[in-house]
Amino acid sequence: MVTTYWLTPYILFFPLLGFLINGLFGRKFKNENLIGWIATSAVAISFLIAVAIFLEMISLPEEEKSKIVDLFNWISVGSFKVDFSLQVDQLSILMTMIVTGVGSLIHMYAIGYMHGDSGFWRFFAYLNLFIFAMLVLVLADNFLLMFLGWEGVGVCSYLLIGFWYDRKFENGTTGDAAKKAFIVNRIGDFGFLLAIFFIVSKFGTLNFQNVFAQSSLLTSGDAIITTITLLLFLGATGKSAQIPLYVWLPDAMAGPTPVSALIHAATMVTAGVYMVARCSILFALAPTTLAVVAVIGILTALVAGSIGLVQNDIKKVLAYSTVSQLGYMFVAMGVGAFSVGIFHLMTHAFFKALLFLGAGSVIHAMHHEQNIQNMGGLKKYLPITYKTFFIAALAISGVPFFSGFFSKDEILWKAFSNGSFTLWLMGIIGAAMTAFYMFRLVTLTFEGKSRFDEHKFHPHESPKVMTTPLIILAILSAVGGFVAIPHALDIFHFGNKFDEFLNPIFSTASFKLRQIEHGSLWTEYLLMITSSSIAIGAIFLARNFYLNKIDFVNSISLKFKKSYNILLNKYFVDEAYEATIIKPISRVSDKFLYQIIDVKVIDNFLNFSAKFIDWLSSVLVKIQSGVVQDYAVVFVFGIVILFGILFVV
Repeated sequence: MVTTYWLTPYILFFPLLGFLINGLFGRKFKNENLIGWIATSAVAISFLIAVAIFLEMISLPEEEKSKIVDLFNWISVGSFKVDFSLQVDQLSILMTMIVTGVGSLIHMYAIGYMHGDSGFWRFFAYLNLFIFAMLVLVLADNFLLMFLGWEGVGVCSYLLIGFWYDRKFENGTTGDAAKKAFIVNRIGDFGFLLAIFFIVSKFGTLNFQNVFAQSSLLTSGDAIITTITLLLFLGATGKSAQIPLYVWLPDAMAGPTPVSALIHAATMVTAGVYMVARCSILFALAPTTLAVVAVIGILTALVAGSIGLVQNDIKKVLAYSTVSQLGYMFVAMGVGAFSVGIFHLMTHAFFKALLFLGAGSVIHAMHHEQNIQNMGGLKKYLPITYKTFFIAALAISGVPFFSGFFSKDEILWKAFSNGSFTLWLMGIIGAAMTAFYMFRLVTLTFEGKSRFDEHKFHPHESPKVMTTPLIILAILSAVGGFVAIPHALDIFHFGNKFDEFLNPIFSTASFKLRQIEHGSLWTEYLLMITSSSIAIGAIFLARNFYLNKIDFVNSISLKFKKSYNILLNKYFVDEAYEATIIKPISRVSDKFLYQIIDVKVIDNFLNFSAKFIDWLSSVLVKIQSGVVQDYAVVFVFGIVILFGILFVV
């Protein structure tokens, strides 16, 4: 007998309640801690409810694990109906625990980070609203409700990225960065919206269960399914920052660091990955789309990874790292390893949230200095931040046996075993880049000699409210991968519990793909040793270069100045978009739409209409003479005209 599933709506209720309390009354609260802990507790309570549901779920028989919790009828037009209902199953409850678990730690951290900010109450109201929207997205049982959450996180990201809207950021303000994120995401959202229209046209419903049940009867490669999945993936490229819509995410660093951790770790940027996983049956029926997903994913991983090699802003390095890691998740989706992609999503949430919060601790200690070239030697001032940051760097680099090793190596193995040596090789190159730029970041920030004025800057460790989340996330980054031990390393026959848990969600898609893994156990060992050796080699190379041979690195940069500048300027993609899209549209808008259509056509038409009515009224007013005989003549004239019309007809 299910006893906790009825609590599911309260997972949404508490973050919404936190938003309303702080949003309506936060300005009047005199105590910052009260505001911060109201918001943090709201998300933490949702996490505890999700954990309670999860614990019951794992004890239930397979057929009882999934349940729809109906709240109310949302839209009803003829035979078309959409309910505001929540789908509780293995995938949604796992995502809910990630979002609320990591989210509550970020909320807790933000209490210390945002201390003294004039918009403290507003910041925490936005954070709670963001969590609420993300939970709507992951718990929705239909495409329209998912789209509501999808747009909700987009609006909240705009508010949070531009929170310090009047501050300068690169070539503009943080408000400009927020607008860029909002507009670029609208392009992807348009694809998602078109996909919804096609789904209604094809299936007559937006309910996940009904759509997937009908689609499972279709043949692989069906044109309409391919169209729908390509449009859905366009939406995913916007939210999850893949080529060509990745350009918003690095600029999102304009927001406060807790925002960067929240958006880039466990929530908004993973929405696209979650959506593809949720629609795994549709994607399994569209091999062309899967190929596109894998290719876009690996290209994004390589492009973003190469840019991260030379960035000097501590948050920018992590931003391009996020884009790259999202690319790996899509590679997993593209080769049909849906549970592996979600596994990497989870481990990434741990170590990337830790990296961003660690970066925030550094920025907090360095009085908002973000250039790693102006740091160095900080480990003696920030021992907890350094140790936790170092663990996260090991995890993301894929060092055995940290969490990232299990998830990233499993992606590479799935790519290889499904017959794509090219994907595996490109993935290995991307992994080497990741290890190199992460330990370039660690070395330049924490090790070596101080490159800042120690009389001007007095770095100090962050307060406990900030370091406690770092320690918890460090533990998760270190051991979180052991829930999915691959068969090759399962010497104690523990089993891949993560894959077993999610298997019912992806079993139909896996059957449609009919995956056959190629390669022996020894092949997997060889590939594992290869990827680990390359990652460890890249780590030692980075440490050697930036600790002992910095002059050599500078000479290399000068020798390959053109290539270095291309990477430093992010392949000039923003400039290319500016020249080929933004400026032409602006010119067309100004020269044609405004000066011709608006001013000469619309304005002149309206002016002519006003003048014509004015003239007509000046003529008709003469009829109002006040003489009854004149009115009688008009009546007779009108009757004659009516008879004439009737006669002609």
